[in-house]
Amino acid sequence: MLLPALVDHADHNDDWVVFIGSSALVAAVCALVAVATRGERIVMTQRLGFLLVTCVWLTASVVGALPLYLSGLGITFETAVYEAVSGVTTTGGTALTGLDSMPRGVLLWRSLLQWLGGIGLVAMMVLILPQLRGGGQSLFQLESSDRSDKLLPRFSQLASALVWVYGGLTFACAAAYYLAGMGLFDAVNHAMTTVTTAGFSTHDASLGRYGTPAILLVAILFMTLGALPAVLYIRIFLPRSFQRWSDPQVLVFLAICLVFGLALSAVRYFLEGVAAGTALLTGFFNLISLITTTGFSTQDYMLWPNAALGILLPALFIGGCAGSTAGGFKVNRLVILFSLVSANFRRLLRPHAVERLKYGRIDITPAMIETLMIFITLYLVLVVAGTIAMTMLGVDFLSAFSGSLSAVGNVGPGFGPLIGPAGNFSALPDGALWVLSFLMLVGRLEIVTVLILLSPDFWRDR
Repeated sequence: MLLPALVDHADHNDDWVVFIGSSALVAAVCALVAVATRGERIVMTQRLGFLLVTCVWLTASVVGALPLYLSGLGITFETAVYEAVSGVTTTGGTALTGLDSMPRGVLLWRSLLQWLGGIGLVAMMVLILPQLRGGGQSLFQLESSDRSDKLLPRFSQLASALVWVYGGLTFACAAAYYLAGMGLFDAVNHAMTTVTTAGFSTHDASLGRYGTPAILLVAILFMTLGALPAVLYIRIFLPRSFQRWSDPQVLVFLAICLVFGLALSAVRYFLEGVAAGTALLTGFFNLISLITTTGFSTQDYMLWPNAALGILLPALFIGGCAGSTAGGFKVNRLVILFSLVSANFRRLLRPHAVERLKYGRIDITPAMIETLMIFITLYLVLVVAGTIAMTMLGVDFLSAFSGSLSAVGNVGPGFGPLIGPAGNFSALPDGALWVLSFLMLVGRLEIVTVLILLSPDFWRDR
């Protein structure tokens, strides 16, 4: 919070006092907790891990909302919480308007929330999700008992490597934005929210404020890099590690982006008569923005032909690769589902054949299949429940459905007159913001991590 305080103080904005006060309050509470638990011996268990991750994200959301609520924005507590949750979960949907005239300290704080949330998410996936056998497929080799098959010997080393990866990508992205013509402050903010596939902007028009194709090309490149597994970049620098590692989801994800991007560009070129270069640039930009769950926009794609919306809607669902900051259903699960369907067809043709299902070098076990089916069911149940809850609060069906789907997948924008790319979430009632905040948190933590806390068995002593 001291960084936004410095920026506001330099701009002679009184909100620097708010950031200083919030920082002092949070530091005091943390100091009291540290003193109260000093000398305690903590035994990390799987149950404690689930509880810890959920509590950390809840705490981060409240802490992130504190300076927003106390600042001179004059927003409600519900709006502040929604904005903070959208930040730390790297969703990118905003309930704030007037970003162009907003204090720079607040804009920097929003970007910092997304950058820190993105790094924290990947670290959580490495530490917790391999135990679930349903998330982070590209990281499954970390649970192997063979140390030579691990990426790095200790988790602390892996966490440090992740920070260096995202720090390096952020620096490169900021430099590329600056060289492409973006101002320094905007370049730094957009770099933090591009690399983490988050989507907060410093302008109401998002990247549509910049008409420079070079800026959109930079965004396309780094959104794509941010949606790839983080371990991919670490393995590049490890001797012979990259050659031993292959993740099917990477090629599938890139293929989906290419096919869907070309299809969307073709729709704009043939049905709208847009110039070929513009059709390719806007088609790929908006497709990559949605499928990586970043949420940047350049124009209102709701005005495009229905065929274009038919291409963008699946992108809202698919998401990026497991082991990245991107949300959505995740490509690794699609690969496993395709393997299951193909195997089922082959068994129908050859009932007595015996085959091993594999995901890359990893065997697909019955436990993984069971967890995947549970995840799919819970994913759909959350979207339906969120849609019902929001329609009961007076939100139109299209906005309620796409908003719930966007929140669970941590995408950002949705479809409809309220929350489409030309609008934001400020028009939604406070109750709907609470619903979406819950869905964003549950979706960001891969659903099971949070919902398992609601099980009575979780709290029983074993």
